[in-house]
Amino acid sequence: MAKIHYKIVEHDGGWAYKLEDVFSESFRTKAAAVIAAKRVAAEQHVPGNTTHIEFQDSDGRWHTELSEGTDRPEADVEA
Repeated sequence: MAKIHYKIVEHDGGWAYKLEDVFSESFRTKAAAVIAAKRVAAEQHVPGNTTHIEFQDSDGRWHTELSEGTDRPEADVEA
């Protein structure tokens, strides 16, 4: 099972949660960013439908994979 960690950081004059190099929208307070990140982390555990997904890697290449609806990552928040 994959593990992902959302981090709370100062961003764009406020606070955001971040996953690797991707930032969320900005929040006025750190507490608001923590609440939003915890909501998003909890949603990672919800099973979905098995489907094909497309994504772009850091080198700009596109990939297509089959994503099992029950293969959900373990997610947490580092405030």
